Amino acid sequence: MKTIVELFEESVRRYANNPYIWEKLSDKYEPTTYLQTKEEVYRLAAGLLSLGVKKGDKIALLSEGRKLWILSELAILYTGAVNVPLSVKLDGKDLLFRLEHSETSIVIVSGQQASKIKALREELPNVKRVIYLDKIEGILADDLYIDDVFALGDKFLKDNPGKVEEVSKSIKPNDFANISYTSGTTADPKGIILSHRNYTANVEQALTLMDIPTNYKTLLILPLDHSFAHVAGIYSFMASGASIATVKVGKSPMETLKNIPQNIKEIKPNLLLSVPALAKNFKKNIENGIKAKGKFTEKLFNHALSVAYKYNKEGWNKGTGFTFIYKPLLWLYDKILFSKIREVFGGELDFFIGGGALLDIELQRFYYAIGIPMLQGYGLSEATPIISSNSLKRHKLGSSGHLVKYLDLKICDENGNELPIGQKGEIVVKGENVMVGYWKNEKATAETVRDGWLYTGDMGYMDKDGFLYVLGRFKSLLISSDGEKYSPEGIEESLVQHSKFIDNVVLHNNQKPYTTALIVPAKEAIKKAITEKGLSIDSEDAAKYGIEILNNEVAKFKPGGEFGDMFPERWLPTTFAVLDEPFSEQNGFINSTLKVVRGKVEKHFSDRLEHLYTPDGKNVINKKNIDSLIKLLKN
Repeated sequence: MKTIVELFEESVRRYANNPYIWEKLSDKYEPTTYLQTKEEVYRLAAGLLSLGVKKGDKIALLSEGRKLWILSELAILYTGAVNVPLSVKLDGKDLLFRLEHSETSIVIVSGQQASKIKALREELPNVKRVIYLDKIEGILADDLYIDDVFALGDKFLKDNPGKVEEVSKSIKPNDFANISYTSGTTADPKGIILSHRNYTANVEQALTLMDIPTNYKTLLILPLDHSFAHVAGIYSFMASGASIATVKVGKSPMETLKNIPQNIKEIKPNLLLSVPALAKNFKKNIENGIKAKGKFTEKLFNHALSVAYKYNKEGWNKGTGFTFIYKPLLWLYDKILFSKIREVFGGELDFFIGGGALLDIELQRFYYAIGIPMLQGYGLSEATPIISSNSLKRHKLGSSGHLVKYLDLKICDENGNELPIGQKGEIVVKGENVMVGYWKNEKATAETVRDGWLYTGDMGYMDKDGFLYVLGRFKSLLISSDGEKYSPEGIEESLVQHSKFIDNVVLHNNQKPYTTALIVPAKEAIKKAITEKGLSIDSEDAAKYGIEILNNEVAKFKPGGEFGDMFPERWLPTTFAVLDEPFSEQNGFINSTLKVVRGKVEKHFSDRLEHLYTPDGKNVINKKNIDSLIKLLKN
């Protein structure tokens, strides 16, 4: 049983001169080796010790992904303190809640995030000191810049030789490493306590599914507070002697986002970690790039995709039956088309690992076709987070892959009884990666971890070949009037994926005669269709036409429609409410990992949901929908 400190020390011994962190501060990426990283971590840890940091102290880290983020986390862990990693998307009361609840005493913050901490400072009596990663104006007397902490560390190392090693060796595998807050798709966020051993165990488990050669590089495009980026990126690459790069931080979040495509080309990653929202963006950019090359190229590309889909099937069965005849044509398409697209990703990308929410199978087929498979994995923060994943060696598109080794899994019914293979139920796991518990929340801990088993709240089943299929949240299951239960997430994902007119959708059925939906229209696409029809945007006729467009999009999934065989008709919405505002983190309808906060949405729009079960609401062209669409289009 190892601590994170021991994992890092071992990697430094084995891979001292390998680059570990690549960072671009000016015009090109510069490497920091494992040995250089260790020297910087020691200086920073020594600086924290000189400030009186002791075992068990909580230190919050609020910054964009950069080298100093990784150095800060490691330095915190070397002192025996606990890192509270925070999303840069948080502010106001959400940020205040986490800082108060975690009992944070020091905050390490970047220049871009500093104003958020300054605004809350008077409400945080526990926070004794703020350490700024960048120079900013007007800091308080006890506050410091990171350079000051390094300078204090240099003096401490000189005056106290061997002290950092002594403190770091006193850390035990079961000591807390992080309190990592859930983004909360239901109630208040919970602080997930992850120990050193939770992390090192999950790294060992993850590496049973795939090899990371020492020459591998990844660009960490996911936020570093995300447990997926943490384990699959920072620590799995560390354990393998491979290297990680951070996205160049821009002057604003949007500028940072725009740096990603350029940084990918510069780093030429071999592996990228992605979530569905990013995967969709990349796909959209590829398709727009193809369109820009003209009709002929677009037709050729679409034909190449259809050939690849037929040949690849679900990955594990590719080229079987008569589809082997497509192989030479596919080789040609790869040479003239797909290989050019791969250059956008640096030309050396072997595969993506997809985490976060469910990844639509059409997205998986698309990336598989262009020669960089997006291999779906599954996990949750309470499991540090990796539970299963597809790998290049073993994969079935549409599944969440094989279980990691050193982990037990069972599928249970509502009463906790284990179900046989192929039957759907709650996914329940047991292993050293299962969290210690929720910080200061014994009730939630007792409900979630029972006899060492983590009840994930997710619904799924295992197939006969040992592949796990995740169907959505157990708690968000919809119940029809006859008691049948079904998961809405796959349907919602498909509606958004296959329609340019729908931005978001939430299905609803709580033992009602039919399923309904709340729909956020894609404002610009609807506007364009209305103006092409020659209608005035703020007219009632325009709104009626827009509602008809949305109704036709839903109808594509009903019998006789283009996707009519994907879902049982009774699970599809009979009617829907058009919403007049998009889902955003600002209004709390989506969380920081871009998942819909279903409970909040249903509560906020409860009147609209009730209306859908009236005769007026059952007809989609009703006054409430007309007014909502006009309001959305005008804003």
